[in-house]
Amino acid sequence: MAEYGLILPQGVNVIRRSIPELLEDAENGLSDLFRQLLAQCYQQLQELDEHIAFYTQTMEAQNQQNEACQRLQTIPGFGPIVASVFYATVGDGSAFQRGRDVSASLGLVPRQHSSGGVNTLLGISKRGDSYLRSLLVHGVRSVVQHAQRKDDRLSCWINKIRTERGYNKVAVALANKLARIGWAVLSQQTVYRTV
Repeated sequence: MAEYGLILPQGVNVIRRSIPELLEDAENGLSDLFRQLLAQCYQQLQELDEHIAFYTQTMEAQNQQNEACQRLQTIPGFGPIVASVFYATVGDGSAFQRGRDVSASLGLVPRQHSSGGVNTLLGISKRGDSYLRSLLVHGVRSVVQHAQRKDDRLSCWINKIRTERGYNKVAVALANKLARIGWAVLSQQTVYRTV
């Protein structure tokens, strides 16, 4: 569309709003063939949105029937998708001895390079389930953003780490912490309680 002098900002929501306007504007210089192709792409986008909405509703209905997923959703950053994938991966938690094992299986713990009694911790290992790890990190980002306006114990910890280490490191550290909390919620059959 840049060939025709039509430049849009980035983002799928901008495309959803702008394509119908572009198709209706007869004076923007788009050829008939390009209008047909653009209309077809817009129709595919609408179909994808319908599919996503269907699968999201189905997943939310399944989570309402699963008591473990409902307990997981009490944890900050755990929505329906994260809770269902976490439960599908971890199960009831009996396969792991402790929460650190869950974090290690997701690749959220630091790599170690130790020799001669000197322990050196590096970045996260990124081994294990990359899909669940990315879901946890993205779910945690909203918790980190909202922590500035809160004064509970978890938010104070987030704000302290954020000022010391930065936004991305606190997001990964919180994802590690919440994966351990998720294991505790599943294995002890309890809910997350703020302190």
